[in-house]
Amino acid sequence: MRLINNNQELQAFCATLSEEDFITVDTEFLREKTYYPELCLIQIASSTEAVAIDPLASGIDLTPVFDVMADQSVLKVFHSARQDLEIFLNLTNQIPAPLFDSQVAAMVCGFGDSVGYEALVNVLLSEAVDKSSRYTDWSRRPLTDQQLSYAISDVTHLRDIYLIFKAQLEESGREAWLEEEMTILTSVETYRSDPMEAWRKLKPRSYKPRFILTLQAVAAWREEEARRRNSTKNRLMRDDTITEIAATIPKSFEQLTKARGLNSSIFKKDQGRSFLAMVHEAANQDPKLAPEQPRKPDNRDRNDALLELLRVLLKAKIDQHKVAGKLIASSKDLEKMALGQLDGLAFLEGWRRDVFGEEALALADGKTALTIKKGKIAIIPLAGSDE
Repeated sequence: MRLINNNQELQAFCATLSEEDFITVDTEFLREKTYYPELCLIQIASSTEAVAIDPLASGIDLTPVFDVMADQSVLKVFHSARQDLEIFLNLTNQIPAPLFDSQVAAMVCGFGDSVGYEALVNVLLSEAVDKSSRYTDWSRRPLTDQQLSYAISDVTHLRDIYLIFKAQLEESGREAWLEEEMTILTSVETYRSDPMEAWRKLKPRSYKPRFILTLQAVAAWREEEARRRNSTKNRLMRDDTITEIAATIPKSFEQLTKARGLNSSIFKKDQGRSFLAMVHEAANQDPKLAPEQPRKPDNRDRNDALLELLRVLLKAKIDQHKVAGKLIASSKDLEKMALGQLDGLAFLEGWRRDVFGEEALALADGKTALTIKKGKIAIIPLAGSDE
């Protein structure tokens, strides 16, 4: 167990990683008070060593770590990688690659939807995860030996889990399935959100154009300001405050400061006037510029019988292929097909089409039937039947 907190040790350790086929990586971070996660610890394991790296150490330069994350010859193994990858993207404007996510691999290998790290350690390694340091404030120093041991064990266990999944994927021939999922995690667009779309998360009850245009503008302002200040969004302005401003359109700075839950200290007086001008400009836009209200599907057009059969078929495919249902098709995808909407359905592309999509299309066309044989769902071709 080793904590690296100086540049000489960090450079020496990272130099050894270029010879590795794969390394396992984890991070500890905080984001309760910031927009971007605050990196507090990096854990890395090679085939021979596992260390913790202190990014908060005085004078530390993480460039050697970032170089390893960008090294295309070294596979980076994470578990539930999205937040870890977001951290590296924020710091380097680049996503670590190539990438292996053991949570996604578990789904491909039949461990159900979004299986947790602790469960994998229990099932695959017959070990228990030490939970004693789970709620550590990782920004506080010094870290105890117990905390370091807890943090480093994440990457040592992950090293063994990766080797098990690698063997299973090779045996089943599903490496391409996992690779397809990794393209989502390694896309920058996965981690970038459009501030002008932030209003949708507020789930407005009214879709009157003036209200929506103002709501959109204020929500976008909060998103951009939170990023600029690296502050949590609700610390700047609560959701219900945004809704109230959009509904009332305050006429003066004094009226604005009376908005429920508004932290008026975020504005200097000139900033408040600029904000108000932005609110009024948004409210006075052409109503035709307002985003359209999301259209709810007309369930009168939905083939409920087909929907139920698709759910049964999906269950059959989960059992047959030992793969998580969430990875094959979502409930919304099944509902879209039952509405006759086939465009953009993920399960009609790639490996999903082979596993589920073709059978789903045949079922919808009346070319197959479902029955029970020996207690299991069975698919029966109905060649030549149009009924």
